[in-house]
Amino acid sequence: MSNPAKTFVAQHSVPTGVVATRWWWVRHAPVREDGGCIYGQKDIGCDTSDRVVFEAVGKILPRDAVWYASNLKRTHQTAAAIWSAGFPKPAIMQHEPALAEQHLGEWQGLNRVAFFASRPIAVGSYWFAPIDDPAPGGESFMDLYNRVRGAIERVNAEHAGKDVIAVAHGGTIKAAIGLALGNQPERGLAFTIDNCSVTRLDHLSSAGHSGWRVPMVNQQPWIADASHNAMHQPAGPEIATASKLA
Repeated sequence: MSNPAKTFVAQHSVPTGVVATRWWWVRHAPVREDGGCIYGQKDIGCDTSDRVVFEAVGKILPRDAVWYASNLKRTHQTAAAIWSAGFPKPAIMQHEPALAEQHLGEWQGLNRVAFFASRPIAVGSYWFAPIDDPAPGGESFMDLYNRVRGAIERVNAEHAGKDVIAVAHGGTIKAAIGLALGNQPERGLAFTIDNCSVTRLDHLSSAGHSGWRVPMVNQQPWIADASHNAMHQPAGPEIATASKLA
């Protein structure tokens, strides 16, 4: 079944004199090749076999949008799955390395469960480490946040007033939410970002002011059907539970 092209209608009004740049963030599909290990920026593929999920995602995305993905292939595979499910393929999808997941350095390849069992409990962090602590040989969450913020600001300037579809990663999207919540990166870590979910963040600007509006976070348009539970995976530091796959 295809998704027929249609004119996107904004569901939220924009005041006169304000330019709205709407970001539609899509987290990549689940990774099955990690063996239960932390993968960060390791360039491994994802599972795009559940067509129903990608049909549902495509139905809520705008047609006349600028497309971005990170430089990691799991985002390219996810975008291709949306197009294969009937969404009109854009003429161009730009690959933006600044939208990649956090580089977790020497932690990449370590068993996820064992890693978190060895870490001190840090309630309120909801991530691999406190936001200012870099992984050995890698980045901190603040490093990720700063490069994602720079990319967002650049795209906002280049494509002001457009819809932007960005296929990215859990950490990347958490960083974008932190920016939208008033430049508070630690607040973004409180949100779960499931595989294939859609998060909408609107950047509003006028001659004298700019800010963000948050219409939706972690929207899963296929969620009513329990047969698609396998599309859920840990978002960041979470480990396997009865309802989530490692």
